[in-house]
Formats: sequence, C-alpha cells, structure tokens
Amino acid sequence: MPVTTGTAKVTLPSDLQILITREFDAPRHLVYRAWTTPELVERWWAGHQGKLRSVDIDLRVGGRWRYVMDHAEGPEIAFHGVYRELVPGERIVNTEVFEMPGSGIGPEDDDNAALNIVTLVDVDGRTRLELMIETDTKELRDIILESGMEVGMQQQFDILDQLTVSLRDTDG
Repeated sequence: MPVTTGTAKVTLPSDLQILITREFDAPRHLVYRAWTTPELVERWWAGHQGKLRSVDIDLRVGGRWRYVMDHAEGPEIAFHGVYRELVPGERIVNTEVFEMPGSGIGPEDDDNAALNIVTLVDVDGRTRLELMIETDTKELRDIILESGMEVGMQQQFDILDQLTVSLRDTDG
C-alpha cells in the first residue's frame, strides 16, 4: 500500500460533524476544476483503492453526481448525491450517499445522505480545502469514520495535490 503524507487533518467539531482540512499547492480555481471535472476526478478520487469506472457530474444546483469504483479488494462501490450550492472556485455543497454493497441502496435513494460542504480558501496562491461532513445522526458519523475513509481520503488528497500542481504548471 502506498504511503501517504497524512497532511489532511480530521477533527470532530460535534457529534454530527467531521471536518477535514488540507492545503494544496495550487490556486483555488484549479482545485475546484479538479474536484468538478469528470476527467480529472477519474485521476484522483479512487486514491490507491481501485479504479473509477464511471464519473457522472451534472454540475448545477439540483444536478446529480455519481461515482462507481471497482475496488481493489472487493465489490464495486458507488457514491452519489445532489448539488445544493455551487460558487465556482470557492464552495461546493452536495449530499453524499454510499451505495453500500448488498444494502439495496441505489443511485436514486437519497435517505440518510450526509451533507458535504467544501470551502476553498486562498492562502497566498495555495488553497486550503475545508470539507465539512454533516450527518443527521452520530451513528452515521461514526459509520463514516469507521469505514476506513481516512486512509482513502489521505491517498486521494495526495494525488489531488500532485494533479493540481501539474494543472498549475500547464495553466499559463
């Protein structure tokens, strides 16, 4: 398993929230672009856990997104949600549902969705990404924490940092 930098910080502001923060060595517009462009999401979102087979993004308020990944150590997994707010280069608010294998949860099921609030802050040409995950119950928050998401997220963010740096270097 590849080593990660582990530079993303996970904190628990409340029983219903997970806050993840990480700085990227690229300006906000490039981090936003990498977060919202299917061809770029395919390059970082799976981390080292597998390969994205499908990335669907309808980038508008009310638009739906869905990612399907062939997991390296098990069945395919999928996540989906709906965009609630978009401020290009600054903020993305969307729901997120994990379509757990065998659960019967499908791409149109939005019950028990977490709310993800991504805020991109300019820090002298770098970007501080703040991802607040809000859940309706402490149980769901704990399920997310215990899912192994932190290992995958650290891998994702390391790859995302490398990707945004490469975009920066060609964004002339």
